[in-house]
Amino acid sequence: MQPYKKMLFIGAAVLLIAGLVGCASRDLIGVRKGSDRVFQVEASQVGGCQSKGEINVSVLAIVGFITRSPEAVEADLLQLARNGAIDAGGDTVVKGNSPEYGKRTFTIYKCKQ
Repeated sequence: MQPYKKMLFIGAAVLLIAGLVGCASRDLIGVRKGSDRVFQVEASQVGGCQSKGEINVSVLAIVGFITRSPEAVEADLLQLARNGAIDAGGDTVVKGNSPEYGKRTFTIYKCKQ
């Protein structure tokens, strides 16, 4: 392969990967109606709440050799948990363990009557 074609190929690959990372954002994660009223709290704050179960969520955290920012990954994980809380009839989530980057467990609660 000629040097300029090789550089062109590498440049196109970098742009493609950067585009994929940009697409793996909150814009592609659906925001369910009412999810803006689902709160994230600490486990010590759900004493009087009814447990609705757990949800395991995951998002694209690494594309090729590019790692998404921890803030963006956590925001996407939280949005997925809020969406899941709506489906489960909950209004509160508590962040649980994270077995690996881009994955997290949340516990869902119904706190308001």
